[in-house]
Amino acid sequence: MTRLPVLAVSAFAAGVAVIAAAPSSFAATPAAGSPAASRAVFVQTDDLEQNSVVAFTRGADGQLDRVGEFRTGGRGGVERDVPLDSLASQDSLTYDPAHQLLFAVNAGSNTVTSFVVHGARLIRVQTVPSGGVFPVSVAAGNNRLYVLNAGGSGNVTGYKINPAGRLARLPHASRDLGLGNDSRPEFITAPADIAQTPDGDHVIVTTKANNTLDVFPVGEGGGLSAPVRNAAAADVPFALSFDTTGRLVVANAGSSSVSTYAVRKNGTLETITAAVEDGQAALCWLVGTGSTFFGGNAGSSTISAFAVDAAGTASLTGSPDGVVAHTGGGSGGTIDLAVTADERFLYVENSFAGNVEGYRIHADHTLELVSTATGLPQFDGHGMEGLVAL
Repeated sequence: MTRLPVLAVSAFAAGVAVIAAAPSSFAATPAAGSPAASRAVFVQTDDLEQNSVVAFTRGADGQLDRVGEFRTGGRGGVERDVPLDSLASQDSLTYDPAHQLLFAVNAGSNTVTSFVVHGARLIRVQTVPSGGVFPVSVAAGNNRLYVLNAGGSGNVTGYKINPAGRLARLPHASRDLGLGNDSRPEFITAPADIAQTPDGDHVIVTTKANNTLDVFPVGEGGGLSAPVRNAAAADVPFALSFDTTGRLVVANAGSSSVSTYAVRKNGTLETITAAVEDGQAALCWLVGTGSTFFGGNAGSSTISAFAVDAAGTASLTGSPDGVVAHTGGGSGGTIDLAVTADERFLYVENSFAGNVEGYRIHADHTLELVSTATGLPQFDGHGMEGLVAL
């Protein structure tokens, strides 16, 4: 396995270092677009004994009110040598609006749990094997769920989401990543994120230490072809997102930057923007609102804003240096980010502070802090990871 130069890994690590069951009377599936499926925020505790999802209602003003905690039926996990986030990944908690299902990884149990979403309440539907060891990320869409397993050699495993919301293993949809990790991987050698392209034709995985973007062509039935390994344009590719035209936008933790790519039919990537650096430390998480993207800088406890123009070129926006928020009082340990479906609010997990902050998104891409939810697990070698906002 090709590894990052020691200097690059050390710089990344140093940058980061500075820093219940619901009532049975609910219907099986709420109608699409109904109020029951809106205005909620979910946080995964990643508890090592009893993983769970903490649920909040979201007011029209962005305020959060805690509703309850819903167990996944599995155990959380923590990678080795993590500086501030247990799973070192994005999309460990994912929402599928087509089926109104929430999916959570149980890294310590090698399973994935699905919940039906009723407003801010959850009903556990199913827990299935992840298809590998130490699942860290899931991608839902196109009636399919793909799971990224980080332990051992690592793999991607696919499931069909049937109309009743249950998962069934897809044939020919399990592919090895060839990573050579321990069953409990080190954070820098573990893959970080999995995503489906908006057209459903490809599944993409970031591998941090290998500096690759692995693209799997998807067959008609959801099966996966062997990965096309693309060299990343910048060090330590971490989080994946897409702009309104389906171009790939990637956060790079090593250089604290954003890159953009066009995804070709054959699985190769065309680099559009090699790297726009934000001058912060460890840009890991990335979420988009059309042509605007917000990145969480773990080592700086800041959020940066980027714009992607019609040609796919990325640039800093929102302020001269792109920094639009200092999170958790400046020492929160910024990790997961999530944007609401109406694109009005951005929520961020702060691992050291043990809170979730809510920000109003203004038209000029600046952010205004409007809410703080406390009482969540604080990182002390292990902590929460996974965030969804509806």
